[in-house]
Amino acid sequence: MASSATTIPTSTTSTTANTDSAAAPIATPALRAFLSRLSASLRRSLSNRRPWTELLDRSAFSRPISLSDGASRLRKNLSYFRTNYAALLGAVLALSLLSHPLSLLLLLSLLAAWLFLYLFRPSDHPLVILGRPFSDRETLALLLLLTLFVVFLTSVGSLLISALMVGTGIVCLHGAFRVPEDLFLDDQDGGVGVGIGIGIGAGGSGLLSFLGGAATSAAAAATAAAAPPLASRV
Repeated sequence: MASSATTIPTSTTSTTANTDSAAAPIATPALRAFLSRLSASLRRSLSNRRPWTELLDRSAFSRPISLSDGASRLRKNLSYFRTNYAALLGAVLALSLLSHPLSLLLLLSLLAAWLFLYLFRPSDHPLVILGRPFSDRETLALLLLLTLFVVFLTSVGSLLISALMVGTGIVCLHGAFRVPEDLFLDDQDGGVGVGIGIGIGAGGSGLLSFLGGAATSAAAAATAAAAPPLASRV
């Protein structure tokens, strides 16, 4: 009598799901290194600010006798109060954005798109939209078009420009009317221009000087921490 063969069911579970689920959507070590460097640089820069009571000392204000005198005062005050002026500009920008929530939301969305879709996206995970993969060059082109649209075709651009103009006007008025004779100015103020950006970035210690170092740290952290090498684009 022939015995019937018994077939044992076997599991055919695919192991590719694990690799797909393990795919990281963002180079998290690079992002953490960038945010850490940014926070440390901001704290270090703000720690170098002058006392606000010295900035707002009413007894030190007087009308400049000439335009050249006002420009000389502005140059010296920019060198001395550059961190305070940068914080003042940031406060004006923040107040302008907070008073326009839609513009703030658009700006934050644009920043998030640059961070997560390009700067800190692993190089071996291309952007996929509606089943179509996009190369790095195509992703960059899309983000540039999105930036132009947000800045020039919405209220974000005009809001930022108006806030910067207001902040720059306040800084220039204060710098021209604040008498700098009682300030302990550095000898190395020759390279500081009248412009706000030059005054803030003098000596490479301004609030925006973190970008170069943060990019280097982010790239190093991404290379050392990730199993497959992740290329940071900043």
